Amino acid sequence: MEEFGDDEIESILYIGREVSVFKIPPLKANEGHRAQEWGDLAQPLWKGRIRIIERSSTGVALQFEDATTGDLFAKADYDPAKPCVEAVLDSSRYFVIRVEDNGKRAYIGMGFLERTDSFDFNVALQDYTKRWKARQNPQNAEEDTPSPHIPAGPKKDYSLKEGQTFSINIPGRNKSHNTQ
Repeated sequence: MEEFGDDEIESILYIGREVSVFKIPPLKANEGHRAQEWGDLAQPLWKGRIRIIERSSTGVALQFEDATTGDLFAKADYDPAKPCVEAVLDSSRYFVIRVEDNGKRAYIGMGFLERTDSFDFNVALQDYTKRWKARQNPQNAEEDTPSPHIPAGPKKDYSLKEGQTFSINIPGRNKSHNTQ
């Protein structure tokens, strides 16, 4: 367990309880990664959990950990300017992750069992990236993203006034029914 100073804040942005890691073949020139080329997806190199952790002093890291012991398998620092996560071309549940350790770089495949887990993982990274961009350019952040708590404009009244009617034409239906 790492020791942090009094000012260090650590936030867990996402926990994927069950991910699989795969050894992947080298990328072919001008093509993206495809999960179907990773061999037998039922036989991963490793299984465990992934946590996306944001620390106020070091930024965001993706940590692959043993689900029971918490032992670290691999770690990837996430920089929105040059992301270490790449979606594969043939599935929404698989990604390629660039991990680095003491200057050595490796690419591993990662897969989720459920699409919802994959979606949540993607959203956590997108949310962090939006916050990061807002910190980089604070004057544009307010203009780009209106607050969800402030109405966009005056409310419009779409209710029918007394005596007003409307009709709905549904193809294939008899026109003798009139809605008032």
